[in-house]
Amino acid sequence: MLRFPVLAIALAIATPALAQEAAYTKTVDVPFDDAQFSVEQAITNAGLVIDATSNVGEMLARTKADVGGTKDLFTHATTFTFCSATASRQVMEANIANLQHCPYAVFVYETPDAPGKITVGHRAYADPAMVPVTELLDGIVADALNDPAHPVAICGHRPVLPLMNHALEVVYHPMSTAEC
Repeated sequence: MLRFPVLAIALAIATPALAQEAAYTKTVDVPFDDAQFSVEQAITNAGLVIDATSNVGEMLARTKADVGGTKDLFTHATTFTFCSATASRQVMEANIANLQHCPYAVFVYETPDAPGKITVGHRAYADPAMVPVTELLDGIVADALNDPAHPVAICGHRPVLPLMNHALEVVYHPMSTAEC
């Protein structure tokens, strides 16, 4: 008889911890529109097609009163979803149930509590089989922010977002078309 109450208590304690998902994020001091554009460009520059752009911030602001909300959560918030045939094949061959994670998403947001601080990130996956997707998403965020740990060559074009270089204290060295 004692097993069921113990199990119920264990589940009640574990459920919130299991429900909370981690996120990989980077924060920069740039205008939101610039960060959003840079993320969009990083995704397409990776050869991926954006399936959907969700204006989550606008939706939450528009529906706040309807659902009894009392707090402005975001000044701006956008999520881009897309899929990668290569990464998806790798993670789904490892575990067919990894289908649940596709499409993948990168988000960009600014909060009223931290104006001018733009957060760019993606879901962090605990499953080791998801490493190819994690590497893809990390690369997209790094490319969007021109992270020096993940250099990006933008051949024959101006940098997508020179302000990001300044925010991260990175010196941008454009390549000539001949160097590509």
